[in-house]
Amino acid sequence: MKEYEIYSEYSCDKFYEEFEKRRTLTTISVDTAVKDILENVKSRGDSAVLDYTMTFDGARMTAKEMRVRPGEIFEARSQLALSMLSTLQNAADNIREFHEHELEKSWSMTKDNGSRIGIRVTPVKVAGVYVPGGRAPLPSSVLMNIIPAKVAGVEKIVMCTPPGRDGKINPAILAAAGIAGVDEIYKVGGAQAIAAMAYGTETIPKCDKITGPGNAYVAAAKKAVFGTVGIDMIAGPSEILIIADETADPSYVAADMLSQAEHDPMAASVLITTSEDLAEAVKPLIEMELGQLVREDIARASIDKNGTIIVTGSIDTAVKIANRIAPEHLEIIAKNEEEILHKVQNAGAVFLGKWSPEPMGDYYCGTNHVLPTGGTARYSSPLGVWDFLKRTSIINYTKEDFINEAEEVVLFAKEEGLGAHAYSITRRMEDIEDE
Repeated sequence: MKEYEIYSEYSCDKFYEEFEKRRTLTTISVDTAVKDILENVKSRGDSAVLDYTMTFDGARMTAKEMRVRPGEIFEARSQLALSMLSTLQNAADNIREFHEHELEKSWSMTKDNGSRIGIRVTPVKVAGVYVPGGRAPLPSSVLMNIIPAKVAGVEKIVMCTPPGRDGKINPAILAAAGIAGVDEIYKVGGAQAIAAMAYGTETIPKCDKITGPGNAYVAAAKKAVFGTVGIDMIAGPSEILIIADETADPSYVAADMLSQAEHDPMAASVLITTSEDLAEAVKPLIEMELGQLVREDIARASIDKNGTIIVTGSIDTAVKIANRIAPEHLEIIAKNEEEILHKVQNAGAVFLGKWSPEPMGDYYCGTNHVLPTGGTARYSSPLGVWDFLKRTSIINYTKEDFINEAEEVVLFAKEEGLGAHAYSITRRMEDIEDE
């Protein structure tokens, strides 16, 4: 656990530099391995995907067996407690209700002379969703990625997730996918799944956009295929920043810091407080609770490397540091929380007050937990319906409006040295003059 006393935003450079170091997601060796996987899947299709599934996941299967059958989803539902199925359904309803407010509408405006301009909003045709497997399967990520695509009106949603050695998918992931309304599920993980959705294979359809989190190999693959397909973002290690004053309960703060630490050894948990007493109270609570965690080894590595407590002179300074970091998750537990919120410029999601811990957003309240990391909240947003929509400009001039504006367009074209642009206009003007 690192500790700093910072009484001005100008004195946080050392902390900021250390925080930045964890944002390097891939290495040369990862990029090289991913490049080979992408090229192999692109050229060999299903055969390469099946080979990698055997190599990395230990699951031997045929191309036909890659696709999850409807009966497997039914079987998965039967393996879950009714209470868990109900929770998944309730969470899905909350997520759907929230994202329905993000829907954009096509619009047009008619100018005085009758010309029409506007925007037509349409969904992408095929969306690909990646869901990690491993030691911590994430049914919540299934809901968070598929439901916005469904609300957007995507025609086909394809999901890829790694199988176990027995060739099966975690039942909670399958049940969540069924509730969310996925169209096709494939038992494929890692960079090979991203390649399959980007380029298409004999079995897995080519997608227009790929979303979803993953490890360094998945992140590198998404970065490499961007341009061939759209992607949501390059997700980095998780992070939480808590702004708190003397009114905060130290046990709540410690618990919330650990909620992110257990994700990944590179996850960062940062407390910025104006209270030295709070800072001193939080440290032993974190140590005490670490020993109770199932994922203690991961959380401890995170806290040791990236856990940080900063004592600062004012809440204003705390907010300025937070805006510079642009954290994925920002909690505010302090007096005048609404006033502090208005000063926040950069954050993926803001959790306001002691009854709004970050896990409420991870699972249930309806907001999306796919959030910008690594400072990208300075210019990007949470995953939403807008990620699955395209906007097409519509231009429809009347003859009268064309005549009124043609000369100025010609001036622009000539200024830029684009004679053919100008001729496209003057050729029409010649016919009009001959009338």
